[in-house]
Amino acid sequence: MSLATSMQASAPRLKKPSWKDPRLLLGILLVLASTAGVVGLVGAADETTDVFAVEEAIPLGTRVTAEDFAVVPVRLGEVSGAYLPAADGIPENMVASSLLRKGELLSRADLGKADELDRKPVGLRIDDPLPAGTEAGSRVDVWVSMPDERNGFKEPKQILTAAEISELSVDESVLGANRAMQILVLVEDDDLPSLLSAQSNGAKISVVLNPAAGS
Repeated sequence: MSLATSMQASAPRLKKPSWKDPRLLLGILLVLASTAGVVGLVGAADETTDVFAVEEAIPLGTRVTAEDFAVVPVRLGEVSGAYLPAADGIPENMVASSLLRKGELLSRADLGKADELDRKPVGLRIDDPLPAGTEAGSRVDVWVSMPDERNGFKEPKQILTAAEISELSVDESVLGANRAMQILVLVEDDDLPSLLSAQSNGAKISVVLNPAAGS
């Protein structure tokens, strides 16, 4: 027998894969699982949820209903649980637990009960103009000067730091003179007595924009 014939006889023959081969079946299952995973991810990325969006700014403490918002479809992905689906509506007796800015999506944390709020809006009349650009959400420091015994005022003292403005408007007399700013500032419960006492005792109240505190 020649060397070539001997090598040919001893060479192993390759077998055609069988459908019963467990390795082949495992490979097919892995491919199918991978394909299903990709399809699932693409499907999830294309899923949208109807949620509420703020149409106009809403101050803290304002009672809200579904009619106060627009409904928009958005892709929320993993954060979907943080937002209130429009299909669920808004529970009764809910108030804004923070300043809701125009264009923002309404999250579950933006709603609460009135008696749960840790800050209360207090109205202040400001005679001195505030800087241009001051708006709801801006932070201000509040100073008060108490009346003295000579029909004047004592040295001003700061009683609030970085209080948030929740709403502001301009009051004008009939003739357009004596312009004054009316603002609502959010005051924590512990600071309410000092501010309300200053107001009831005729103190001069000044507000200073605090841009370093952010908004």
